[in-house]
Amino acid sequence: MLRDRSAPVDLFALVPALELRFEPELAELDRLLEDDQLFQHIKADLSRRRPHTTETGRPSTPVEVILRLLVVQHLYAWSYAQTEHFVGDSLVLRQFCRLGLEPVPHHTTLMRWSNVLQPATMHRLLDRVTELARSLKVTRGRKLRIDSTVVATAIHYPTDSTLLADGVRVLSRLVQRAAAVLSGSTSRLGKRRIAHAKQLARRIDATTAVAASAAARAERPTLYKRLLAVTQASVRHADRVQHALAGRSAATEQRLESALMRFTPLVHQVIAQTERRVLHGESVPAAAKLVSLFEPHTAIVRRGKAHVPAEFGRKVVLDEVDGGLVTRYVVLVGNPPEAPELPASLIHHMAAFKHGLGVLTADRAFFTFDNEQLAHDLNVRSVALPRQGPLTAKQHQLQQRASFRRAYRWRAGIEGRISVLKRRFGLARCRYHGEAGMERWVGWGLLAHNLRQISRSVTAGSIG
Repeated sequence: MLRDRSAPVDLFALVPALELRFEPELAELDRLLEDDQLFQHIKADLSRRRPHTTETGRPSTPVEVILRLLVVQHLYAWSYAQTEHFVGDSLVLRQFCRLGLEPVPHHTTLMRWSNVLQPATMHRLLDRVTELARSLKVTRGRKLRIDSTVVATAIHYPTDSTLLADGVRVLSRLVQRAAAVLSGSTSRLGKRRIAHAKQLARRIDATTAVAASAAARAERPTLYKRLLAVTQASVRHADRVQHALAGRSAATEQRLESALMRFTPLVHQVIAQTERRVLHGESVPAAAKLVSLFEPHTAIVRRGKAHVPAEFGRKVVLDEVDGGLVTRYVVLVGNPPEAPELPASLIHHMAAFKHGLGVLTADRAFFTFDNEQLAHDLNVRSVALPRQGPLTAKQHQLQQRASFRRAYRWRAGIEGRISVLKRRFGLARCRYHGEAGMERWVGWGLLAHNLRQISRSVTAGSIG
């Protein structure tokens, strides 16, 4: 049965000699999280976990406790296990999370509840936090700057050899488990294949070293052919086992069949791209490459940065307003151009703040003539979108104006904001799995950042 809140317990009143209290920022954050709309958005998702979650079953962890624990987790960049440990050890965080004297939920419980939240809910929560910031006069929404970054997925550096070895390992282990379920026997064939694939992948990797001899490099196609043969044998074996599992009704057998159906096509794709690149000498486009069996949504993103030629993750576009708040984000598919996102940013901003925009700025990647015209049509007073390519004399004169240069200097601040989000709020690398996990990870990081930003601004204003 889904519970809303625990019975109120004031831990600070139980230990008056310690004179415990929230620090000013945490006290303001505590007040922000009392907002009923935030609570209802979370409850709406959690109530859909099971058909009668709100009515039957054992009393759950209260919704407000889940909300506050997830905020604390991303506020301090902790794992689920660290959140359980540190909150349990702190009277202040216990009071903040409304736990009282109750035990802290096990980290796996918190993880299961967290996975119920939908990506769309994260956007609604961010919009509500923006409304709270407006009501507290933390931001007026007169300025908007836009930029993009890449949030990496939790994968190893992808090479065709390691992906083939991953495929052999995953399929062989699934086949071994299926054989144990179907016949009760175990086979060493899968273990031998895994060991052989790992050995071949290491030898292929050695041929790419700077110090590798010419003979070693010449051996690479042969090694790849042997590794491909091992992988194809694993796929054929997996296909036979999947056929044997078809139609079975036991839950374990259905899970194994589902896993084989998920991974086998991905391994086929790795085999195909390896044959094209290594055996046929073709150049495989980045958009057609699979770089992870476990995070297949990962894209290869090239942004022209000398120190990072290629990044593996998802490109994220961020909108930031005056006051240091990120009001919108979108996780892009693949490595598309960024300019088409600017109209959506303007529309979202106008809907959120209900008034005109004073300054709009972004880097060259967001410039198009249509975007510039749209900003002028919406009566944006100062538009600082530098044009790509060589400039005419008139365009050069326009970009040398004091208003343009002042607005574009303000744009540089979003680089620092992205740095803080990566270093402090986890946007350097996503720890959740899948596309929905990427949306949740980015959303929680931005929510934690915005809540901290609001609490700091309100606290500084009250002190001043």
